[in-house]
Amino acid sequence: AEREVSGRMDEVRLYENARERRKLDDLGDLYAVIKTTEKLEKGFARDAIAPDEYERACLRLISQFKASESALQRDGTIVSADQFMHDYRMDCPRARERLLRCGVPATTLSQSAGSADAAESAVRVAECVQHFITAMDALKLEQRAVDEVQPLISDLMNALTRVPNARVDSGRAKLGDWLVQLNGMRAAEEISEDQSRQLLFDLDAAYSEFHRSLRSGDSGQK
Repeated sequence: AEREVSGRMDEVRLYENARERRKLDDLGDLYAVIKTTEKLEKGFARDAIAPDEYERACLRLISQFKASESALQRDGTIVSADQFMHDYRMDCPRARERLLRCGVPATTLSQSAGSADAAESAVRVAECVQHFITAMDALKLEQRAVDEVQPLISDLMNALTRVPNARVDSGRAKLGDWLVQLNGMRAAEEISEDQSRQLLFDLDAAYSEFHRSLRSGDSGQK
């Protein structure tokens, strides 16, 4: 911004010190992440980007968004990303859905794994089993903070998408609902005891469905 003083144009400073400059930079970073996510989601919806490329870029943007939002909330710069988007009149419905509501790439909720050889499939199954066990053990140990539970469910969902022929439709839908619910909470919040028991029940049901799917797939190949 500029203003005319004594016949010349002088720059209007938007900040007075390093702290204010850092604040503006942080706000700009959050704005850029939201805008970039909106463009990425549009490109994916139009088949302009491959699913694996989309997923990598989306995971990176979600991570950057969470870090930026948390930092700005901690120092009192913003109340929430939702309020930030409202204040700056950001018309980014796809970014709002992905970052504020879902918190995971679209491929995590709907992608079906491609083909894989036997060795690779075995590795993917083992990884998925480990994610199931880790998530269930964490809840049994009474871990309830959102920033502890949400990453476990997100990692599990990502692992499920990579297992060929794994039909876990009911479990995937319920875990997807949990991801949406957790993403709508603040990182420092905790799920209740009842919610923890229900999530553990849903994880156990999904784990059983996962094993049934694998046995069914093995039988079909014989």
